[in-house]
Order: sequence, then C-alpha cells, then structure tokens
Amino acid sequence: MTKGLVIFDCDGVLVDSETLSARVMRDMAAEEGSVFSLEQALEFIRGRKVAEWVGQLEEMLGRALPARFVPEFRARCAELFSTELRPVPRVRQVVEGLTLPFCTASSAPREKILGTLGLTGLLPYFQDRIYSAYEVGAWKPDPGLFLHAAAGCGVLPEHCVVVEDSLVGVQAGIAAGMPVFAYAPPRNGTATRLAAAGAVTFESMEELPGLLSGWAARLPAARALR
Repeated sequence: MTKGLVIFDCDGVLVDSETLSARVMRDMAAEEGSVFSLEQALEFIRGRKVAEWVGQLEEMLGRALPARFVPEFRARCAELFSTELRPVPRVRQVVEGLTLPFCTASSAPREKILGTLGLTGLLPYFQDRIYSAYEVGAWKPDPGLFLHAAAGCGVLPEHCVVVEDSLVGVQAGIAAGMPVFAYAPPRNGTATRLAAAGAVTFESMEELPGLLSGWAARLPAARALR
C-alpha cells in the first residue's frame, strides 16, 4: 500500500537552471539576428523540448540554424551551470522533509538531469527515480512522461501529484489525470496562466509542504501497481 507519489519537474522546480539557459538562448539568438529580452527568452524556452523551440526560432528567422547551434547551446549551458547553477531556493528542505514517495520527470535528456542534480547536490535524493521524456518519446504537454513515471514507481496515476513551473508541464499533468501544484514566484509572472490551465499555484517552496500534506490527507489508501 502507498499513500501516493509526488512527481517533480526538474528545471525550474528542483534546479534554478531555466534563467541560465535563457541567457544562453538570448545570446545565441542575437548572434543569429533575432533579439529577445531575458524575460522573452525564458518564456520562449520554459518547459519545452529544445528541438521544439529551435524549430520555432527557425520559423521566425525564415531559415535553418547552423547544425552546430544545438550542440553549442548545450555546451554553453553546461559551462554556465558548472559555475552558477543552484537548487531552487528551499527545495532541498522540501525534499528532505517529504514522507511521501517522490521522483523527478523532465523533458530534458537523462544526462542533463543527472548533471544538474549532481551539480546542486540533489542527485542522492533522486538517484534511482529519474524519468526522461527521451526514454519514452513523449514530451510535455503529452501526458506520457508522467504516466511513465507513475508506472515506474508502481503508483496509479490518480494517486500522483505533479509539481511543475511551466504551462506545458501543467497541461501534461492535468491530461494525465493528476492534480498539479505550480511553482510561480512573482518574478516569473506565470501564476495567472498556470492557474487558468488548472494548477494550484504557489509562490515559494515554503508553501509546498503544506499543499502536499493537505493533498495526501484527502487521498484514499492507494493500491500499488506492483
């Protein structure tokens, strides 16, 4: 018997990586002739598969980007992460205090997830409970990744809750039949949109334990899948 499963997104929820990635995207887009502010770049890439936003950028430019663009983007991000990446404020305390089972499910490649969790000291908490969209060929807003994570942890989808920060992540969680708590700090400006998509929003990780406790208290005893 299990009381449920908490499925964390990684970028922007566990590790504060998206602003750093947006800086790289902004700079590389400018080199190709497309101007973004940091806020616009962050909105452009948040929660999305790299190939998806690269394709959209090519449409905006009216031409294909150089073949080196994606590998260079990943390399520049990795270099920036090595010196500036940090956990999302107070998320370590949330994870350390959880009594519910938990995992992470991300649209990023497994190697990137392992790398960012390792750099921030969070990897030991998720070592054997990491799920990548690249392993199932399903990217948010497709619910397949979250359903895969639930099955991998042996928990029915209706006994899972998702912690996200992106619109596509919220849409994926709702499509999977899972309630979603959406991290929306005021600096992101995303609360209204995420709430409209069906999420319960919160501004600080200090609020999350209370939300999870309330959800778990309402959850009937769940039968494990295995």
